[in-house]
Amino acid sequence: MMSLFANRNYARLFGAQVVALLGTGLLTVGLGLLAYDLAGARAGVVLGTAYTIKMVAYVGLSPLAQAWALRLPRKAVLIGADALRGGVALCLPFVTELWQVYVLIFMLQAASATFTPAYQAVLPDILPEEREYTRALSLSRMAYDLENLLSPALAGLLLAVLSYHWLFVGTFAGFVVSTVLVALSAIPALGRAAAARPFRERLSRGLRIYLATPRLRGLLSLNLAAAAVGAFVLVNTVVLVRAGLGGGESGLAIAMAAFGAGSMAAALLLPRLLDHLPDRRVMMAGARGLAAVALVAGSVLWLDGLPGWAVFLAVWAVFGFLYSAILTPSGRLLRRSAHADDRPAVFAAQFALSHACWLGTYPLAGWAGEALGMGPALMLLAGVAGLGLVAAARLWPANLPDAPEHTHPDLPDDHPHLRAHGGRRHAHPFVIDDDHHAWPTHG
Repeated sequence: MMSLFANRNYARLFGAQVVALLGTGLLTVGLGLLAYDLAGARAGVVLGTAYTIKMVAYVGLSPLAQAWALRLPRKAVLIGADALRGGVALCLPFVTELWQVYVLIFMLQAASATFTPAYQAVLPDILPEEREYTRALSLSRMAYDLENLLSPALAGLLLAVLSYHWLFVGTFAGFVVSTVLVALSAIPALGRAAAARPFRERLSRGLRIYLATPRLRGLLSLNLAAAAVGAFVLVNTVVLVRAGLGGGESGLAIAMAAFGAGSMAAALLLPRLLDHLPDRRVMMAGARGLAAVALVAGSVLWLDGLPGWAVFLAVWAVFGFLYSAILTPSGRLLRRSAHADDRPAVFAAQFALSHACWLGTYPLAGWAGEALGMGPALMLLAGVAGLGLVAAARLWPANLPDAPEHTHPDLPDDHPHLRAHGGRRHAHPFVIDDDHHAWPTHG
């Protein structure tokens, strides 16, 4: 993986991702403590609402932002989104009412709904070799895990000497450094064809490609499985640690660090594993394990109560490992399913649709935790994960060829792609390269 950093543009963009996520991790811990400060034992409901607002911004604004930003320089879009996120973070230490939390979270996540898909779509252009891109995906997953590992550890150190309000200042600093690193990077421009399309076409193209591709429909179902258990962890850990186990502020940081450590371990193992096993097999195994462990953990929590601290951390680490096994390979599926000019649209569709899953599971996790108790809530969300697993098995069959058929009703008669297929507009497969990877040929 370290050879990737010989590519200076990738190294700078990865550095921008790392520092921004370090800051976001501080914000995650700070937001949990702010919610507990404002609402006490109802902090899980407050966080569920805040995360629901986050998902509304992601789902509703990501396709709009992508369609609008196609006609702007990609670097300017990334810098502008980072600057807005930093400004919002500076406002959080002054919050005194819950409605202020909700407004600021919406603004911050609206900026993230612009930044994240654009960043993800840039990586395949900077790393066109699939082997390198696969390793970059693992590094990106590890960077996300810093939000649950190093950031909480740093938060724990800061909380020993400072008020949690200073965590939001650290978030601001992370976005400032990220902005500088993006500004120093050379980012390839998109082709003119994508920007020339009408707004309605730019808005819907990614969703249409996504929902027409069997592997991506299966990916969406697996996203639901990951979101079900992930939402329980993010929403209810603060209540389990502080009200259930009697932990202090640093206890929340340690619990989230355990989840991040498990996820990071999976990210380290996956590149070599994916060299030898199909993406589907790895992702389906992760989803089966996640649903099963959540069901067992929920049963134990319901019947016997919370386990000891060490067992609790071990279960959270297993959750993180299986969660990462589902999500890390997803970029490979997206990369194989679109041309370079269509990748921003497809990545934005993945961003919106996957977070639609979180939009449902976040409030469910908060409501069920308060109304049913933590054990039944975890069992309920394990059932949702099981539904996602069953849907993925049906929508993305194991025996499905890696070259799904596609059509071209919108191409002119003299388009070179139609000439290459004898003028046929309907039902012809993707091109398969020597490594048995499917590469779409539609324009």
